[in-house]
Amino acid sequence: MSPDKDEQVKPLALHPAMAVSPTVHPIGHSHDEEAARWWRSSQYLRKRRCFLWCCGCCGAFVVILGVVILVLALTLFKVKDPRLTMNSIHIDTVNFGFGDELNLSVNATLTADISLKNPNIASFSFDNSTTEFYYEGETVGVAYAPNGRIGSHSTVRMNVTVDVLTDQVARKVNLSLDGNSMNLTSFTDISGRVNVWGIYKRDVEILLNCSMTVDVKISNQEVKNKVCLAHVR
Repeated sequence: MSPDKDEQVKPLALHPAMAVSPTVHPIGHSHDEEAARWWRSSQYLRKRRCFLWCCGCCGAFVVILGVVILVLALTLFKVKDPRLTMNSIHIDTVNFGFGDELNLSVNATLTADISLKNPNIASFSFDNSTTEFYYEGETVGVAYAPNGRIGSHSTVRMNVTVDVLTDQVARKVNLSLDGNSMNLTSFTDISGRVNVWGIYKRDVEILLNCSMTVDVKISNQEVKNKVCLAHVR
């Protein structure tokens, strides 16, 4: 036999490092993972933007609300004191007579013109009020005014009538009568409430103290030297 026939054809042996079976990877696997990561990232960014937008809106709303409350507190809800003024006071009638022990008694009817101004944008409701007149610290007459309501930036005028120098103090008046004139004082007390649309309410009390000189001459009667001072609490 020829040497060529005795020799068998043998396949070439591979190096052990080259004999590892290759791993089979699906064609679209890496692409799907990348798409999933991108979707999760976009969802997170979208939620984060929505959260920041909501926080910004809430913060802006709180700031605007605070500004509105501050403006209202400095303008609308800042209640101004109502103003009470005694515009004038005059004598309607004067009666002269003789009391006990032939002491001269003088009874006079006075009418006081009082105005109450509401400088607020809200309404002001007030209760029944009284105006007391004093002579040397003793009450000589009381006038009454009804309750009412004043609209925004409005003024109400009231005429209150009172009989002063009654017979109960006639003797005291006669003893201290100097030059047919007397010094009287008056005190007016009005309580009320400012109501701002039913949201804010404030109770106020207006006090008005006045002093005046009343001439009670038989020929002429007048009120002069009137000085008033108002106080709100």
